[in-house]
Amino acid sequence: MIKQSLLAALLLSAAAPAFAKDETPAADPARLRADVEKLVSFGTRHTLSSATDAKRGIGAARNWGAAEFERISRACGGCLTISRISDRFEGPRAPDGVIVENVLAIQKGSGDPAHVIMIAGHIDSRVSEPMNFTADAPGANDDASGTALVIEAARLLSKDKHRATIVYALLSGEEQGLWGGKLLARHAQTEGWQVAALLNNDIVGGTHGLDGTIVDDRVRVFSEGIRASEDIAAQLARRGIGGEDDGPSRALAKAAIRAGEANPAIGLEVLAVRRPDRFRRGGDHLPSLELGYPAIRFTVGVEDYDHQHQDLRTENGRKYGDTVDEMDFPYLARVTALNVALARELADAPPAPASVSIDGAVSSDTTVQWTPVKDAASYRIRWRRADRSDWTDSRVVPGDSTQYLLKGVQIDDHFFGVAALSADGAESIVTFGGLPVQK
Repeated sequence: MIKQSLLAALLLSAAAPAFAKDETPAADPARLRADVEKLVSFGTRHTLSSATDAKRGIGAARNWGAAEFERISRACGGCLTISRISDRFEGPRAPDGVIVENVLAIQKGSGDPAHVIMIAGHIDSRVSEPMNFTADAPGANDDASGTALVIEAARLLSKDKHRATIVYALLSGEEQGLWGGKLLARHAQTEGWQVAALLNNDIVGGTHGLDGTIVDDRVRVFSEGIRASEDIAAQLARRGIGGEDDGPSRALAKAAIRAGEANPAIGLEVLAVRRPDRFRRGGDHLPSLELGYPAIRFTVGVEDYDHQHQDLRTENGRKYGDTVDEMDFPYLARVTALNVALARELADAPPAPASVSIDGAVSSDTTVQWTPVKDAASYRIRWRRADRSDWTDSRVVPGDSTQYLLKGVQIDDHFFGVAALSADGAESIVTFGGLPVQK
């Protein structure tokens, strides 16, 4: 039955706005700095470096990360389960093969255990020559910053219980071929996780650009539009309905924008870049996109390439190397706070509807229909004019609804989507209307 009741109108006026929660807990710049300095102290974290040395190399760094998760778990009464997953990979940057190991901390949610949010950063580092695993490779910004962010996010988010399970992931093998990201995505698939979001943080702690530009009030978020996981038929269907800008990854990026706008104290504009990653470059979220999971990458607003993937040296008065002194820790704390705000919202919300259909050809009205979501207290129908990229209008309808008639909203002139809401207004990402469900 199509519902246009007084109850719906009341819900519309009384519904809590997205991200209307207690103030986002502040990340600690001093603690983030200490964690980055500790990671740098391992000398190198190259994936081919020692896995057994107690003080130097990738193994020592992973052990330290696992110990930090254990410490956080003790503080929250054992709320984290720490595990390590590994597999053997080989390729041009590891021709003899190498065991890649990820360290995971899993905070079980109160709802469906398969409903999962993942926050990740890669722990490995490198210098100019990608095969050089003996030289010092501090990897302060790339990506001790992301690793420290993941650990700090675990500390902050573990203070509360959440509906979804949150997985905090320290990944290895990124610099050799995104192997840690591949391992994490395959593990999620094997475990049967219904991943609602992967937040990949890679190079998130600097504010100086190569040309001297300083950008300390913006973070870039990269997302795909057309899904890497879609076959040709699904891509043609998306093209036919006009959904090129509305895949799950793009919906997740738009949720990141909302998180930034709803938490002005964080002080970050989200620049949502409409491509999967930086031009001709990649990161550990890409393997998750290939399996159909919503995934985005956070990266600084401006990059300094003298301080990425460089041997430690000074040439003609120009300093090279990815060192701690080139970082901005108050900025890293703000990026961490943004991750926490977004992850908390999504972890407290129900999953997004699996599919949304629309009908209204040769009509002045549009019917929006969606698959029900268990435990959804209500749904927010969103729409916008077809020449715009951001949702402009919305209506909240009761949780027992599965369709709604939008009077006077012409289907040819608008795009539509539906999100699921919790009782306190936490909102899932938006499922775009008109596309078949992708398995």
